[in-house]
Amino acid sequence: MLNIPTQSFPAPSSQQRVSPSGQSGRNKVALKPGHSLMDWIRFSKSGKDLTGLRGRLIEVTQEELQKHNTREDCWTCIRGMVYNVTPYMDYHPGGEEELMKAAGIDGTDLFDQVHRWVNYESMLKECLVGRMATKITTSGLYLCFLFFFSAIIPPPPPTDPAHSTSVTLPPDKDSRPRYDWFQTDGTVHLVVYAKRKIPSSGCTVVDLVAGVLRLEVLLGKMSYMLHLRLADEVETHISVHTASSVGKIQVSIRKQAKGKWPSLGEPLEFHNTFLRKKDRAVYYRDCVLLSKTEVNHNTYVFRLQVPHGTVMHVPVGKHVYLKTFIQGTEVVRPYTPVDQNLAGASNHCSQVSDLYLMIKVYPDGIFTQHLNNLHVGDHISVSGPEGTFSIRPLCDVTHLYLLAAGTGFTPMARVIRLAVQEMDTIRETKLLFFNRREEDILWRGELDELAANNGRFQLEYVLSEPCESWTGRRGRVDESMLQDFLNKPDASKCFVCVCGPPAFTELTMGLLKQQGFSDKELHAFQS
Repeated sequence: MLNIPTQSFPAPSSQQRVSPSGQSGRNKVALKPGHSLMDWIRFSKSGKDLTGLRGRLIEVTQEELQKHNTREDCWTCIRGMVYNVTPYMDYHPGGEEELMKAAGIDGTDLFDQVHRWVNYESMLKECLVGRMATKITTSGLYLCFLFFFSAIIPPPPPTDPAHSTSVTLPPDKDSRPRYDWFQTDGTVHLVVYAKRKIPSSGCTVVDLVAGVLRLEVLLGKMSYMLHLRLADEVETHISVHTASSVGKIQVSIRKQAKGKWPSLGEPLEFHNTFLRKKDRAVYYRDCVLLSKTEVNHNTYVFRLQVPHGTVMHVPVGKHVYLKTFIQGTEVVRPYTPVDQNLAGASNHCSQVSDLYLMIKVYPDGIFTQHLNNLHVGDHISVSGPEGTFSIRPLCDVTHLYLLAAGTGFTPMARVIRLAVQEMDTIRETKLLFFNRREEDILWRGELDELAANNGRFQLEYVLSEPCESWTGRRGRVDESMLQDFLNKPDASKCFVCVCGPPAFTELTMGLLKQQGFSDKELHAFQS
């Protein structure tokens, strides 16, 4: 009998990730009528045999997989599981050509280049053929021997860091973070030493649920995690204090009953681990919708409240994933938080931070229609910060150029505030904002006011379908428009951020490189 894994998102070993800087991700194709995501969900749950195996699950050899490599008979393997993706061809937003790249082969690496939030296990559940057969090799027999040997002679018991008030220091050359803890009668304090400079906020996410503490410190591409069941009951209020220059983070929690603890608690899975962020499973917390504010005719700001016991600030340029179940299928989408308004900075001193998400509601958008139908007080799952953007390259930039199309403006909003309010080295920030019509322009009043009152911020709108009275730029992004908008003054250091639909991003990034901008001078946000 096959041991088929239960549905999860993402798998603990998942390496799904957002496209790196400078890559725009997949191109989308125009789907036939009746082939939307909701149509696929309905079709996959219709009871039809989508595998051709009448409900059987089989072990698939490499030779068998290679036989199914045509448009009419297409199997692919993702993380050891084989799927018949033939029925999904006409429903795939990336088109038939992209699926065929993985026909008859292991498509895990190709899949990993798409997006971290794609939940193939749920989407292709009814297309599951079975598991790839494994070959026992000489090295495999050796590993089996080692496993058997270790079962007979167990290793020495691991050191339990929670039973000591101090963790053994790693070697001096070890760059791994470490932690320590101390207590008073009424409080317990946990201290993380990152061993590097860290941002003043945004790198630490703390979740305290039913006595279980999960603390994640984001250090560039790496993630340091502490995961403990605390020794006794505590209050849900948590305070986090960061000493950025020395890389020290202190988390303080109040005890419910005064007294000394004999230990900090019981270590849980992935406690005291230092991994690449992309190898860490996405963690969701249950957030509450506080309000929905109209921005224009089809876009709203959704204000979400994180749970009591959670401290989370999303850094500039990072996004979060929203997750929900629609007709029994898990659907996940990424969104970039904005501040409450363009001029107001986030309150970094606050230990509880609401999330403001500016989201366009599409008439045929399965996820955005679900969001639009939520009422105040309803719940939705939200991940921690994700994304590759770093403000470090901006520290010595003199000229910052932002190219946004539609809701691709959302990551730019906080970048603009950061540039004009906190980074004096940036002498000029320019936004070229593409939309179809005037009524589509997001936060136009606030953008116009900022441009009028701040000499370091310049703004131009471009409309593809303007009315006759429109006097601004018209058309779509092209080489001459960018040549006119961008300039590289002598002795300047420039940086360009791009965000919009995949086709816009791909075209714009190509044009920028043709004009001599290097990869180090460019960043493409996921849209």
